[in-house]
Amino acid sequence: MAMAGLFRRLLPSPPAIDFASSEGKQLFIEAIQGGTMEGFYRLISYFQTQSEPAYCGLASLSMVLNALAIDPGRKWKGPWRWFDESILDCCEPLEKIKAKGISFGKLVCLAHCAGAKVESFRTSQSTIDDFRKHVMRCSASDDCHVISSYNRATFRQTGSGHFSPIGGYHAGRDMALILDVARFKYPPHWVPLKLLWEAMNNYDETTGQRRGFMLISRPHREPGCLYTLSCRHESWARIAKYLIDDVPLLLRSELVKDIEKVLSVIFVSLPSNFEEFIKWVAEIRRQEDSGHNLSQEEKQRLSIKEEILKQVQETGLFKHVTAFCSSANSCRRNVLRFGLERSLPDIAASVCCQGAEILGGKAGSSDGYCCRETCVRCLKANGDKPVTLVSGTVADGGSEQGLDVLIPSSQMKLARCRCGPSDSVGMYPASADVLTVLLLALPPDTWSGIREEKLLQEIDRLVSAENLPSLLQEEVLHLRRQLHILKRCQENKLDDLGPSLL
Repeated sequence: MAMAGLFRRLLPSPPAIDFASSEGKQLFIEAIQGGTMEGFYRLISYFQTQSEPAYCGLASLSMVLNALAIDPGRKWKGPWRWFDESILDCCEPLEKIKAKGISFGKLVCLAHCAGAKVESFRTSQSTIDDFRKHVMRCSASDDCHVISSYNRATFRQTGSGHFSPIGGYHAGRDMALILDVARFKYPPHWVPLKLLWEAMNNYDETTGQRRGFMLISRPHREPGCLYTLSCRHESWARIAKYLIDDVPLLLRSELVKDIEKVLSVIFVSLPSNFEEFIKWVAEIRRQEDSGHNLSQEEKQRLSIKEEILKQVQETGLFKHVTAFCSSANSCRRNVLRFGLERSLPDIAASVCCQGAEILGGKAGSSDGYCCRETCVRCLKANGDKPVTLVSGTVADGGSEQGLDVLIPSSQMKLARCRCGPSDSVGMYPASADVLTVLLLALPPDTWSGIREEKLLQEIDRLVSAENLPSLLQEEVLHLRRQLHILKRCQENKLDDLGPSLL
């Protein structure tokens, strides 16, 4: 029986020229000879079709991130670390994007959170001549790519707002090649650059702001290895506001005379669900994919994570935070009940459920998964240093799968395998070190309202990124950048974000 539906659309031509047409092929050959198709080869190698009608922004970004060989730092499926629409959930819930699409500013936020270097321009912040220069520069190299946000109606195409990467440029005809990620609808096509500018130079009805373009390239340093900020929980905007806006006001209004009082002022008013905002980046693998050995890459990543954790625990600030967290004062224990003191198996059970969600391609909510059992054990092979694993059995309806979480550890003592929901183990990333790193990541002017000069000097010494070892410094600067981006994202003020790290 025939089903009602649509099978592609006829590409309105003019103004567009189908890439696979005779004229489109000739433009391609001439652009190659002109040296402005260098970026095309990487992009076409990772060209993908958006998996949802509203996922054009996510598909464009994952395509560009993979073309730039940026490591997402998390597995996609099996052992593979790969950008996919399902893992681009830093700045907006996937279910919301699926229903309504994503704005220009939120896509810029996502690119930053994914670890890319981003320069974004709305048409009100640039000119067509500057846009042409950027397109020519990125088309002549494979280390920079352009994503355009435009209105399809300008090209007489159906639909309205759309994102797609620019795959090349023809200087003689002043035309750009759009690699349309809605491949079920339109093929790649050439358009006059002047008309593309007009398509970008209109208002997005949802935000009331002009569209534009973004330049995406590899960062000078890799994104965070052990810690990251998350906005998957709806409370993230309130927490970001508290850390950036409210904490400086609290420190200015309170008469704080020592480090202990500073910590008390900050921690007493921490918003609920705080544990959902800062996460440690877990290494998750399917048991059937991994066996009893670690790959060389897994060993290297785990070694870096452990070194960062060690550097955190060697800071002077960590010692103060540890003393505060371990205080016998019952009021302080209540302050820290927000979840950072859960046992390792409890934390790993939650991570296993999230891992099953990602590996199963069902990103958005892990509510349907249940971790029935966890077991903390040591893995030691070929004379290597023992590695701590938390193995979990995750159920989803009628199916089950076994997952392992590799635990970076420092000063950890583990006598035997221990199974059950209440067992805990050593110094895994949690509690005091998470709080320490978050304090280090606060903007430098957070502390300027402290009135005691000696205390201010001591705080500056404890939190200064310049005094940190290189790995921890990079981790802290990445978190600081994430915090700034999320706050600007929450305020819809991403336009003034520059490409440099704060």
